[in-house]
Amino acid sequence: MALRPFTFAIIATLGLAACGDTVTEQALIGGAVGAGAGAVVGGSVLTGVAIGVGANVLYCEVANNDC
Repeated sequence: MALRPFTFAIIATLGLAACGDTVTEQALIGGAVGAGAGAVVGGSVLTGVAIGVGANVLYCEVANNDC
């Protein structure tokens, strides 16, 4: 059980560190990472997708000028 939060942190870090070239790619990457994170922690996969899409697009479009 102690491995679950660590696994979630690794998935979130790797996924959110990857920006796509277009908003569609950013949404797909964020959604995939969110779905994986939701499944790992035993939460809702759909909620994970929604949060992942929003977070990755927001990060890549607003906060990260290096994409």
